[in-house]
Amino acid sequence: MIPPVSFLPLCDVRVVDVTTSIAGPYCAEILAALGAEVVKVERPGTGDDGRAWGPPFWNGESAMFLSVNAGKRSLAVSLREERGREVVLRLADRADVFLQSLRPGLAERLGLGADVLRTRNPRLVYCTVGAYGRVGPLREEPGYDALMQAAGGLISMTGEPERPGVRVGSSLIDMGTGMWSALGITAALLERERTGAGTVVDTSLYETALAYVGYHLVGYLADGTVPTREGTVFPMVAPYQVLPTRDGELMVAGGNDRLYAALCSALEVDELVADPRFHTNPDRVRNREALVRLLSDRLRERPTAEWLLLLAEAGIPAAPVADVADVVASEQTRALEMLQAVPHPTIPDLRLPALPLSFDGGRSGHPSPPPLVGEHTAEILGELGYPDDEIGELAEAGVVGLSTRADTG
Repeated sequence: MIPPVSFLPLCDVRVVDVTTSIAGPYCAEILAALGAEVVKVERPGTGDDGRAWGPPFWNGESAMFLSVNAGKRSLAVSLREERGREVVLRLADRADVFLQSLRPGLAERLGLGADVLRTRNPRLVYCTVGAYGRVGPLREEPGYDALMQAAGGLISMTGEPERPGVRVGSSLIDMGTGMWSALGITAALLERERTGAGTVVDTSLYETALAYVGYHLVGYLADGTVPTREGTVFPMVAPYQVLPTRDGELMVAGGNDRLYAALCSALEVDELVADPRFHTNPDRVRNREALVRLLSDRLRERPTAEWLLLLAEAGIPAAPVADVADVVASEQTRALEMLQAVPHPTIPDLRLPALPLSFDGGRSGHPSPPPLVGEHTAEILGELGYPDDEIGELAEAGVVGLSTRADTG
């Protein structure tokens, strides 16, 4: 069993999370798993847009929302109301990090921009998760993951040849932007230790998309190569793609001349090593079609499981093409404890993806389940100095929303 981490590096950090969907919430979930106290600011009633994204739902909760919102407390407050904005200003005054993904310019119009908040709290690290970035002709445009996969070039190079491009099957750009945001915030907190002053951190989905196609950008700048859709092919290396077996598919990586020779030996096609068409990796890339045909003919003679054993014994990287059910059932997934049990009052068997990193062999766990909308509103307002009668009045006026786990039944 993997032990919990022996330290929580962000245990004294307070975060105000004014984000929705995936990118910003995932950033805040990372910070929470590393020890930060995160208050998630949501609309009264409906909450984060992601709460309605589904199916699938798990006991009425959106699986997508559950996956990126553990470890937080929920404050349901209307930013359209002046008294609601005053609540958030008070919260930001005592915070270390303010994280927002509002439409471009909206935070400033609401009086929640970086200049206002950092004047009130000079130590505040202010992070904006945007669509296209803070400058340029598209700076005021909104955006979602799929739009950035399109605008950033990913869809143009993802899919099968001669067929329309496809979106990568996970919200890769959202998740990546959340990670970059968490990294930027952590770096800014370290800088604050040196200077005593906060910093403005800007991230965007578009910038993440460009970073994730980095070597393709460099390749185009080098010789004008525009990547095209090649299925599972890694265009710079051969063989490096999914190949058919008797009963399935196998991802095979012959990433250098040594591995290629070992692969040919394991497949008992040693003559392909001496074939002048395949001497070096550039040769194999140029003659990929012929090489893949010959390797596929051989791999079709045995089932996937047999080839995996033979290739593992030969030290050749290979993997079966697994679906999500296979991943959940995998002994490797279980050994890493990547699916963590999180106590939840209405989902007794809730398991959520853990952070994919460890410290001294220990892993940070999610400190609490994803919250209900406004589950902690009264608690947080009390901490900010609001008396019970004023909390009740704000709730009756619709400025804040109150709910508890008991409300679910």
